[in-house]
Amino acid sequence: MKVAITKSSALVVVDIQNDFCAEDGALPVPGCRTIIENVNRYIEIFERTNQAVVASRDWHPPNHISFKARGGPWPPHCVQGSVGADFYPELKLPDRAIVISKGTNPDAEAYSAFDKTELHYLFSKLGVRRVFVCGVATEYCVKATVEDALELGYEVILLGDAIAGISKESSQRAIMEMIRSGAILAEFKDLLT
Repeated sequence: MKVAITKSSALVVVDIQNDFCAEDGALPVPGCRTIIENVNRYIEIFERTNQAVVASRDWHPPNHISFKARGGPWPPHCVQGSVGADFYPELKLPDRAIVISKGTNPDAEAYSAFDKTELHYLFSKLGVRRVFVCGVATEYCVKATVEDALELGYEVILLGDAIAGISKESSQRAIMEMIRSGAILAEFKDLLT
């Protein structure tokens, strides 16, 4: 099936940050570095066609509720202003990329790029109706972003060759759940460019 980048399309690059991608990151996602080349190819296409490119990032305060010290499941990661929170250096974000910071409230989880951010408002202003999603981690922030986008009425294209998850099994399960919810799974070869 062929998928087009329409005038009402946007690319959402989810959490390609040092703590998830660097070898010494606080919470490395296996395979994160292997998808960077494809993510950059998608960014290049959206740049060339002058469509919105969004980069979401975890931007946690040091005492975030998701951290183990507060009973959460994760070690401290993507703490505001830290090197770990920086975008991975090999990610080629354009200067005009829209950066969306999430998880900024110390007392609230926020996996989705739409969760208590201005993203839906910005997309409404830009006339975006079709959202292409890539990034990490498939089972967490990618899945939450896709599900929120579907719930908000967007057509969602999940870029299967530009996502990475914690484990193969949980990633596959998450992909199937996203497809069942209405996401369309596509790869570079499926794009009409």
